[in-house]
Amino acid sequence: MSRELPKYSQMIFTFLWACIILEGCTEPFSPDIPFSDSLLVVDATITNELKTHEIFLSRSSQGNEESQVESNATVRIVDDSQRQFPFTETEPGTYVSDVMFEAEPDRSYRLLISTASGREYASSPTVLPPQTAEITDVYADRTTTDSGLDGMGIFVNSFDPTGNSIYYKYEYEETYKIIAPKWSPSQLVAGSEESQSVLVVGRDPDNEERTCFATEKSNTLVITNTSGVGEDRVTDFNVRFINRDNFIISHRYSLLVKQFVLSREVFEFYEKLQDFSGVESLFSDSQPGFIVGNISPQDNGEDEVVGIFEVSSVSEKRVFFNYSDFFPDEDLPPFVNECGQVTFPSGFTPTLYDLVKSNRVSYTNEVRNELGALEAYIVVPRICGDCTLLGSNVIPDFWKE
Repeated sequence: MSRELPKYSQMIFTFLWACIILEGCTEPFSPDIPFSDSLLVVDATITNELKTHEIFLSRSSQGNEESQVESNATVRIVDDSQRQFPFTETEPGTYVSDVMFEAEPDRSYRLLISTASGREYASSPTVLPPQTAEITDVYADRTTTDSGLDGMGIFVNSFDPTGNSIYYKYEYEETYKIIAPKWSPSQLVAGSEESQSVLVVGRDPDNEERTCFATEKSNTLVITNTSGVGEDRVTDFNVRFINRDNFIISHRYSLLVKQFVLSREVFEFYEKLQDFSGVESLFSDSQPGFIVGNISPQDNGEDEVVGIFEVSSVSEKRVFFNYSDFFPDEDLPPFVNECGQVTFPSGFTPTLYDLVKSNRVSYTNEVRNELGALEAYIVVPRICGDCTLLGSNVIPDFWKE
């Protein structure tokens, strides 16, 4: 069974597959990749947040373009006092800790994995980096990229007065308001099979379909470091750019930024992974070499592993903005659908009846003659009048207008 993998697993798999292709078609680059039949790919992070933590396991093979999840493994984390934190597979390839816990200072942690086939893997002991760097500010500003794109940038400022943090990774969770552009307080419902007719009725006031909210997590690797500068300060670092034509900023938008303080070893792993993610680096003559993580097989089998076990301290901050704050009196970004209107005559309308019965259209208006008699219905694709196709109609707890 295949599934959508976490972002770092996807990047690792893309790198592995590119290496296979490059090994067969380019002279300058012959990667030293420990392929046997397959590679176990590990994406594992625990933090100093008290929560349930997640670990993702997948497997890529040399002859398969699609990565497969690794199911039925035994996964646990053990600290240097021999406390054990077992994980349970909640969906294929996703393992969640049985209890909430947090990584503590001055303790080391090891990730232990036993696969269903009997293979054993373990990470090297990993400690929590100093919990001293804090995000001091997250702000949004209209900006233009080096390539000339106009849009919104989200920027971070951070400071560690002790100078111990140095290596940073950023993740974000964006939430945005969606307003259905062709919503109507009325809707069409299908009549009887015999009549093949439709009726206009009022919408259920308890079923909000005009305003919704969607939340998405980052799917890119964003890292930086303050090594070699005067102080351990991150200044105006751009963690997210959104093109002004992206509909997600059409109304109100919020971004929760998470800053992870990394060890040098983990940072260098991500740095190599980031280098490999670009086509130009994949085909260049100078390659950073195979990405070596801190996880290794514990037996003499041919099964190999790639990935990282990360223990990080975290700081987070949220920002809100409205499109009108930065683009006053300017047109909204284009909606995800052109929302073309189609007119159907009233009365015996089997085509419209089928569309309404299958919930594929939204009522937006109607046509009446000079005497006020109904002549036709005007409909649009359902997504244009029903926001629940794009998000949830439940307002998030953190949302502020």
